[in-house]
Amino acid sequence: MATLSASRQRALFRKYARNIKYFMMLLSICLIVYTLPKQAKFRYEYEKGRIWNQKDLISPYNFAILKTGQELAADQEAALRSITPIYQLQPDVADQQLNGFKNDFEIKWHNAGISEKQKEKYLQEGYRLLKEVYDRGILTLVSKYQRGNENYTISILYKNTATDKNTIELFTRERAIAYCAEQLDKRKDIDKAFLINIIQNRLQNNLNYDDKLTARLEKEVLEGLSLTRGMVQKGEVIVAKGSVINDEIYQKLQSYKKAFEDNARVNGNPNLVLLGQFLLVSIAVGLLMIFLYLFRKDIYRDNRLVSLILLVVTGMLATLSWAIRIQEFNVYYIPYCIVPIIIRILFDTRLALNIHLLVVLIAGFFVPNSFEFAYFEITAGMVSIYSIKNLVRRDQFLVSALIITFTYFISFLGISFIREGTFLNIDWMDFLPFVVSVMLTLLAYPLIYAFEQVFQITSDITLIELTNTNAPLLRELAFNAPGTFQHSLQVANLAESAIYNIGGNSLLVRAGALYHDIGKVENPLYFIENQSSGFNPHDKLPYEESAQIIIRHVSNGVEMARKERLPEIVIDFIRTHHGNTRVDYFYQSFLKNFPEKLIDENIFRYPGPIPFSKETGVLMLADSVEAASRSLREPDAQSINDLVDRIVSYKLNQGQLNDSDITLKDLETIKAIFKKMLMSIYHVRIDIDIK
Repeated sequence: MATLSASRQRALFRKYARNIKYFMMLLSICLIVYTLPKQAKFRYEYEKGRIWNQKDLISPYNFAILKTGQELAADQEAALRSITPIYQLQPDVADQQLNGFKNDFEIKWHNAGISEKQKEKYLQEGYRLLKEVYDRGILTLVSKYQRGNENYTISILYKNTATDKNTIELFTRERAIAYCAEQLDKRKDIDKAFLINIIQNRLQNNLNYDDKLTARLEKEVLEGLSLTRGMVQKGEVIVAKGSVINDEIYQKLQSYKKAFEDNARVNGNPNLVLLGQFLLVSIAVGLLMIFLYLFRKDIYRDNRLVSLILLVVTGMLATLSWAIRIQEFNVYYIPYCIVPIIIRILFDTRLALNIHLLVVLIAGFFVPNSFEFAYFEITAGMVSIYSIKNLVRRDQFLVSALIITFTYFISFLGISFIREGTFLNIDWMDFLPFVVSVMLTLLAYPLIYAFEQVFQITSDITLIELTNTNAPLLRELAFNAPGTFQHSLQVANLAESAIYNIGGNSLLVRAGALYHDIGKVENPLYFIENQSSGFNPHDKLPYEESAQIIIRHVSNGVEMARKERLPEIVIDFIRTHHGNTRVDYFYQSFLKNFPEKLIDENIFRYPGPIPFSKETGVLMLADSVEAASRSLREPDAQSINDLVDRIVSYKLNQGQLNDSDITLKDLETIKAIFKKMLMSIYHVRIDIDIK
């Protein structure tokens, strides 16, 4: 079977990219709908202690009022108290131990040193005491039935006949030994220690607790308990408008909600419920795609990035659905803020906020108290995005977690005050799920790394690592081309300051600036900043060859960066920092010395492309300005002003900034920053006229 070449595969992917995108959207919608709970949504929202502001709620049918959790717990406790634990009587134990007593007595009597005449008396007294103990019964007490009192009533089962007794009438092993000792104390003619030693070795339970039979009885009585109390009749007012939702009304509303859901499950059309969920989720996913199309076309065109976004959204909503199905699991344990953090780090703030809002909106249809849920999660999500707007240090994750926790706490206090109206009734354990949620949010860090590796995305965290000057390529640059390394540091400072003021990714610019001239490592002495001895190897080369060596540092840099697996977004700075400009020094020198010769201008021109973003455009300007400033013999305010204006105008006139999305206003800001920083670098004093 013939196989498609790599180029053919890429062509097919480009051809069917839109169809692939639609398929991913449909798959995501179907997966989300599949995981969501399939039940009709109760239309009313209510909370205990709040005023019912809607019209009178009339019951459309009869339904039973459910007992509260406290009422059920009280009923269960009362029912369990009515059950007496079952003990099985084993008469064979007494016979075995009494016979064993006789044998033990015979063995130990010979070494007792007691008169033989006393033997029968000792035997009869010990046998009598042991038989009396077994006739009453020996057992082990079970702590769960004591309930603050050592003794309790039990049922003794023997031959399918049950007899109730209190354990105070029976012996434990300790009680039996104490009883025998007490009886022997009354007999001054008997050595108590001798008999007690034999008797205690023959004490064994003949009443054994039957936990299986007792548990079965307890289960039966619990299953027989009624879960309801009273009825609400059809046409009866459940809650009137303006009424305060007290405990009684709240329980009626809870019961009505349960009856509604059960009725919808039986009589409702599940296909319509499914269709409703499909429409709601489709609108949310569709709005997300429209946002990408209108405001982030770069992401919209890249199905790899679209698939990542849909994966994160689907994964979070599937996790929420799982939590709703497990009703004992509090939905606030789920780290909702992990989604905006991941999207913010991998993409941008607007997209993170947009996605977070859509996720919370969908979730609000299925969680209890949806308004409270939406308030908690929207505010926390916004705070998580704002707290890492500019990620420059790893510890910002921890700071962000603390800020999110504080936001949850303030929201929790506010809602608790509205609900309870008092500080004393707040259940502080209800805040625990929020703390756990914030702790789980820290999983965003390893998830971001995983997404970066799988989807080939460069996050701010990776850029922080790349800007470390101990990185292998930068160490090599500093060692082999120290002048270029210092030039790159200055360019990074200029470009970073400029992009910060006009708006852009300052971390990306810094990383690009540090690596933009990495190709000069191949032939460092051919670049003037690395020539310290005064020797210039270009003096012995033709102008064309010199120009090609200079131009080649771009392709060499791209090759080295890809070999070190630098992100393409950083490699773009290497490719574009000279655009498609000419190496004017060698070009003009050639024209001056060989005016009669025809020459292909492209020999002296960089291959491009020109910068295509604010960041790459700012780097080009910073690189040219910093390099040219080194040629100033006596830098002063006027010469620096003229230099910056001239270079920026030249780049603008050459069309090098046409694709960079830099406005004229941005250029004025950039020039002002470059001038100010260059004057600081060269310690230029600004004269001030004093009149």
